[in-house]
Amino acid sequence: MKKWTLLFVLVFSLQTATSARSLDTPPMPKERIAIVVLEEPQSPQDIEQLIKPYKDIHLRHVFQEAIYGFSVEGNPESIEKLAEASKQIISVSPVNQYKVQAEESVKIIGGEEIRGLFDKKNRRLTGKGITVGVIDTGVDYTHPDLRRNFAGGRDLVDNDADPMETKTLGRATVHGTHVAGIIAANGKLKGVAPEAKIVAYRALGPGGGGTTENVLAAIEQAIKDKVDIMNLSLGNDINGPDLPISLALNRAVDKGIVAVAASGNSGPNIWTVGSPGTASKAISVGASTPTLEVPHILIEGIRDKIKIQPLAGSSNWAMDRSLPIVDGGLGTKAELKDVMGKIVLIKRGKLTFTEKVKNAREAGAKAVVIYNNLSGGFMGNLETQVDIPVGSITKKEGEVLKNKTNTLARIDVTEEKDLLADFSSRGPVTDTWEVKPDIVAPGVAINSTIPGGYLSLQGTSMAAPHVAGACALIKQAHPEWTPDQIKAALMNTAKPLVKNGKPYRTYEQGAGRIQVNEAVKATSLVSPSSLRFGKFESEGDTHKAFLHVENLSEKPVRYTFDIPKHADGLEWHFPLAFTLQPGETRDAKLELKVNPVELKGKIHDGYLTIQAGANSIQIPYIYVLEEPNYPRVMGFDFKDGDQQGTYRYEVYLPGGAEEFGIALFNPDDFRFVGFLDSNQNVKKGLVSKVITAENLPPEGTYLAKVFAKKAGKEDFIETMLVIGSAVR
Repeated sequence: MKKWTLLFVLVFSLQTATSARSLDTPPMPKERIAIVVLEEPQSPQDIEQLIKPYKDIHLRHVFQEAIYGFSVEGNPESIEKLAEASKQIISVSPVNQYKVQAEESVKIIGGEEIRGLFDKKNRRLTGKGITVGVIDTGVDYTHPDLRRNFAGGRDLVDNDADPMETKTLGRATVHGTHVAGIIAANGKLKGVAPEAKIVAYRALGPGGGGTTENVLAAIEQAIKDKVDIMNLSLGNDINGPDLPISLALNRAVDKGIVAVAASGNSGPNIWTVGSPGTASKAISVGASTPTLEVPHILIEGIRDKIKIQPLAGSSNWAMDRSLPIVDGGLGTKAELKDVMGKIVLIKRGKLTFTEKVKNAREAGAKAVVIYNNLSGGFMGNLETQVDIPVGSITKKEGEVLKNKTNTLARIDVTEEKDLLADFSSRGPVTDTWEVKPDIVAPGVAINSTIPGGYLSLQGTSMAAPHVAGACALIKQAHPEWTPDQIKAALMNTAKPLVKNGKPYRTYEQGAGRIQVNEAVKATSLVSPSSLRFGKFESEGDTHKAFLHVENLSEKPVRYTFDIPKHADGLEWHFPLAFTLQPGETRDAKLELKVNPVELKGKIHDGYLTIQAGANSIQIPYIYVLEEPNYPRVMGFDFKDGDQQGTYRYEVYLPGGAEEFGIALFNPDDFRFVGFLDSNQNVKKGLVSKVITAENLPPEGTYLAKVFAKKAGKEDFIETMLVIGSAVR
């Protein structure tokens, strides 16, 4: 079978100046579907009148709960004209793609201890009487651990009342059922809130993908259904606070619903948190590790041991003796001829992880180590549980091991707990400079329900439902609490995580790992539960903030502020100590004076500590001096995908881009040929995308311009590409 192969033959350095000849960036392809956000609600009839002059636009959906607005499809130029037609229109946004983000964990967050506590009706805290909307791939409501808790729902993909997981062969999903089990499984497995009701909204269809429209429609329906909590273990890679989904979650919170969203799986780099985990009023959740047995591989001749990231679904890595390590190529059956009783090193690409492991196991391998084919490491999930250990390492580590094959390797297993998962997306949020994620929860090796059984998965998708379940317990205990109070209780009582004696940054972990047993007993609440002092604007900036302090206890409480550790260029002013009577509240004014000349970094963050009687409350804060003048694009790479017939590229955009593209030109006359890919409003950080072989241009030699534009500045990388046919 012939496939197009893309070869890099020459790479030029980053350029910002024009050369002797110029590659003019071609016009960007225009979107044909858009979300229109209105300032005030309008009836469907009014909206029809608004778009009536544009004969080549038709109305798709009207939104009145999640946002005020509607979606349209039609001529891109007409959509642009529509955006300027009425002062009622706040914004017009393209429809983005959203995808799923993949018993001890309940114990770690205090879920067992809380069973000994009771609500005001003298019922144990189990989530009873609370409804959680799961906006995801659907839920297998026939699962024995979920059927008692299932309370209906809606399919927004097929537009019917059956939110069952996709069962289409090759495109079946399990994600929503897994998420629902973490929240409220009540059978062989017990979720965080085992008696909470689950309402399922299928917004992501076959393969786990969906659009802004699907997710907005699900949020709209959940608001109409008056759920208490909604969980969105989904997201895209856009780090922006004002995408329609983020705005919709803010609206849901305003209507009294606790909104929980996964922060994303694009860590460990800064600026990688994605929408809707960027929504200001939602609870954005990163992933921490429960107690894990972490394997490392040791080989004679290599001084440092190499950490292995176990793939979810892998067997235990404990091995009682050294084994030979051999090169298994890409993991095809033909390449796995002499692996019996050995550890197999396999390169990522061409086949899925599950196919590689299946082939290795059938050939008699004792363990599989998969190394990346792009820079850095990766996390992954196997489609089914396997009985041999499987893990991943970085590309660099894999190349080191490849030079040491046919030597003995020893596996050393150490215990880790309460660390931030490498894949967990980090903040801050662009533009608003907010601390996100807000908190973290266990998201690695989480066992839960799937159609037909159980499976261990990992991702911030698994962390978010721990928080949604915790919110159900708090809501049962305190039905009068608002979403802001529930969020404050979780953040005020969270445990800041530390690695090698040093705390993670606030924009990596927010307030820390949740402790629901402490949150439900909170007697003082401070909100907002994180502070953003904005961005430097002028010499001698003074930033003001107010903290709303509530005494919910039955006795007076004295509140004092600890002075933060001194930092050059930052001067704090706190209120004097004060006492609140039971039920009393106060707004406490803080000031931060900034001298930019003395500051040494671009981002300043930490924790403000408030002593509330005998309890300490930590409030994460952040201040951004200015954006550095970074290059807009770097690090372009292209490799085989994980499935046959697919390819992947990665590119790093340090500050995101208003326009991004990979434009191909004829190298002889610099004539524009077409786009390998293009996009608008792209996230900050690493961009990774799969391109099918069919979407490659005809064979030949091309000059490629990989460009990014933002705020009037364009940077680009030029590289010669040779595209030719090859038999594989």
